[in-house]
Amino acid sequence: MSRASLLLLSLLFALPAAADVYQWRDAQGRINYSDTPPTQGNVQTIRKSPRPGAPTTEESKPADGDKTAAEGSADAGKKDPSDKDKSKSDPTKPKTMAEKELEFRQRRAAAAEAEAKAEKQRQEADERKQACERARGQLTALENSRRVTRYNSSGERELIDDASRKTEGERVQKFIGANCK
Repeated sequence: MSRASLLLLSLLFALPAAADVYQWRDAQGRINYSDTPPTQGNVQTIRKSPRPGAPTTEESKPADGDKTAAEGSADAGKKDPSDKDKSKSDPTKPKTMAEKELEFRQRRAAAAEAEAKAEKQRQEADERKQACERARGQLTALENSRRVTRYNSSGERELIDDASRKTEGERVQKFIGANCK
C-alpha cells in the first residue's frame, strides 16, 4: 500500500477516538473508562468530542461584557442601525463579495467614462485640425489666386471681386488665429 492510503486508513480509524470519554466507579470500586456511559451510577465526563462548527470550550465561555447564547438569539432579529456605518468605516474588517463587486463595477464605470471622455477629446482635436487645414488652404487660395469663385445661395458659381476677397481673407485669418495653434 502506498503511504497516502495508509494515512487515510489511520485517519478513518482515529475518528472513534474523538468521541466522548466517561469515567465512573463500579460496584467493586474500580475506575472504568469508556465511550458509552453506564445506565446508573455517578458518571464524570472526561473529554467531550468536538462537534463540527461548535466552538471550543474557550470560545463558548462569554466574556464579562458579552451576551450569552440565549440573550444573543433573542437580539438576533434586531439590528443596530449604526452597525451598517461601522462595517463601512472599519478598515480592518474584510470586505464582503458584494462590496468587492460594487467597487469593481464602480471602477469599471469610471474607467469607461474616462475612456469615452478621452475619445471625445480626440475626435474634437481631429475636427479642429481638419478645419484648420481647410482654412489655411482657403487663405492660401485667396492670397495667391487671381481669380477666386464661390457658389451663391442658388447654387451658381460667381467670381469674387478684390474687395470681397480681402474681407474673406481677413475673416479666415481671424478664424485661424483663434482656433489654430
